[in-house]
Amino acid sequence: MEGIYQGILMFQQGGIVMYVLLLCSLVVVYFAVERGLYFRRMDAGSDFAERCSHVLRQGDASQAAACIAQGHGALAAILQTVLSGKAGAKPAAYMEMESGIAIARFRQHLYFLSVIVTMAPLLGLLGTISGMIRSFSIFNIESGQAVAITGGVGEALIATAFGLCVAVLALAVHAYFTQRLERIITDMETCFSAWEVGRKS
Repeated sequence: MEGIYQGILMFQQGGIVMYVLLLCSLVVVYFAVERGLYFRRMDAGSDFAERCSHVLRQGDASQAAACIAQGHGALAAILQTVLSGKAGAKPAAYMEMESGIAIARFRQHLYFLSVIVTMAPLLGLLGTISGMIRSFSIFNIESGQAVAITGGVGEALIATAFGLCVAVLALAVHAYFTQRLERIITDMETCFSAWEVGRKS
């Protein structure tokens, strides 16, 4: 209990900026969970893409359909539509359009994480500067308040430390999902190329 009380007290000492940073950290956690669930639902994985690309390259439609039926998510849905003949007269154009839409949905909300990566340290710095201004505003040489000033500076640095922690968290989440998105794009391109090869063979 003592540790929780000290943490709350330290949080309050950081000033009003701490509440904005707390909101930013909650936003990061929300987007991390939301994107994690979405990627899990819509990404079939590299193993699925590797198996399907191998079968598609052979040009056997029945084997390809059986392989794709075992998958889930955006890539499986696009390939299933193409193989079933529901993509229209230009299946290549359909794949390009649908993959673009799917990638845009995967990328959704990642922009906000990149904004928080930049904004959180700046908010922490703002809190530190405002805290230092308050500390130096009480400066009175005759009354000897140097201890109060140094203590105020120490409290002000809490905002910068918290802002950096939020930024690091947001950066880690953003980097993780960006890397997964790049891999998904590669999987799509691999399967689409294999389909082209299989169709011509």
